[in-house]
Amino acid sequence: MSTALQERTTQYELVVGMEVHAQLLTRSKMFCRCATDYAGAPPNTRVCPTCLGMPGALPVANRAAVEATIKTGIALNCTIAPTAVFARKNYTYPDLPKGYQISQFELPLCEHGYLDIELPDGSTQRIRIRRAHLEEDTGRSVHEGLFSLVDLNRAGVPLMEIVTEADIHSADAAYAFLTKLRTILRYLGVNSGDMEKGALRCEPNISVRTLEQKARGEYGTKVEVKNLNSFRSVRAAIAYEMQRQIDLIERGGVVEQVNMGWDEDRQITVLQRSKESSHDYRYFPEPDLPPLVVDRAWVERIAATLPELPDAKRTRYIEQWGLRPVEAETLIGEALVARYFEETVAAYGAENGRAQRVANWITGELFRLLYADGEGQDLRQIADVKVQPAQLAALLKLVDDKVINQNTAKKVLEMMYTGGEDPHTLVAREGLAMVSDTSVIDDAILAILRSNAAELARYRAGEEKLFGFFMGQVMRATKGKADPNAARQRLQELLEQA
Repeated sequence: MSTALQERTTQYELVVGMEVHAQLLTRSKMFCRCATDYAGAPPNTRVCPTCLGMPGALPVANRAAVEATIKTGIALNCTIAPTAVFARKNYTYPDLPKGYQISQFELPLCEHGYLDIELPDGSTQRIRIRRAHLEEDTGRSVHEGLFSLVDLNRAGVPLMEIVTEADIHSADAAYAFLTKLRTILRYLGVNSGDMEKGALRCEPNISVRTLEQKARGEYGTKVEVKNLNSFRSVRAAIAYEMQRQIDLIERGGVVEQVNMGWDEDRQITVLQRSKESSHDYRYFPEPDLPPLVVDRAWVERIAATLPELPDAKRTRYIEQWGLRPVEAETLIGEALVARYFEETVAAYGAENGRAQRVANWITGELFRLLYADGEGQDLRQIADVKVQPAQLAALLKLVDDKVINQNTAKKVLEMMYTGGEDPHTLVAREGLAMVSDTSVIDDAILAILRSNAAELARYRAGEEKLFGFFMGQVMRATKGKADPNAARQRLQELLEQA
């Protein structure tokens, strides 16, 4: 970006409010008994008169979906409403069979929460949550040549919508909010977090305002970018739309309230349709569903089932186990990774820096194998690794007991990752136990000194950096099995004698 363009951009503030739609992990749909396992199912085989909107079919609210939303609201520091009301949201989509969507409008289930995020510069920011409410998902249109087909398997799947206040002022902040929100949803077990599969979708409402408008408390016209299905796309779409609006204003144009789509290939936003306002949907209370009454005892029972959430887990790792913040942050990013780490620590111990050592091995060597083995960097793969936490702990104990050295342990871990065998079995079978016998080490060192007379003469003449060369030769001659400390000590002694 040119200097002039940077200066012009700093005269504006980006303002973003986020709408996130999360499919809830329930076995049945929101208002009927149809199964939610629609992925891969033949079209229109997960339907019934209720989710097809047939005359006379009555909806019944899914209790598990209600509890999942309350659980999320508690985790997001929301107030849980004593009464929530479902409403009809009227608009015509080809994949919305009833012609309206059952949602919540004036009286949502959860309100007035917040989520604290960490920004790239190390600062923290609080993003206010306006509401989290329940609704039903729509079906899916499939376009083939001249024909458009409708698959209604997804219609009626429970959908939780989380709406923020307009507190986000950078693409990085939006990214941080979404990644942390997805982590929490996965910890709670209410959503898979699979954006590529449509289980988690987000729609940023983006506007820009001049600094003068900000001082007056005014906002610019917002543009909504619909159905983004990756965090990378969210960040790119926000950055592009911000610049598009600034360029339009600078040219004397007017930003219109519209819905835009994101063209991933061209990395630009494209116009979809004019933006509706709430009155366009003609909300009114759903006559076929009574108000949802939530008593405090129910909320307290749900609150008691919440797991330890990421922020609390990170604090415990740092304060109780002495982890460095960078490893703690990495480990809490995926609940399955945190569980693997804690089970390994339980088997190995946390005292005297042991927990940090476990963290180093998991985030270093084990992650390296995971990334090489999988497509992308989905750390949920850790649930399928053949190396059990107790086996990793046993491998580290072998290093502690000087049975094998650090480099050999890395090789053993690779073999464990492939076959799942116990480290003791692998070390014994492959003859990998560390050589601590000084007579064996001495023989190797003396042979090396005899075959490298020129280097020995240079060392004795003061070129001390050659010590590393000799040490490497010793480890190579012993196939990496020599005790490094014993080898280093004997090498020093024999060099001085030579």
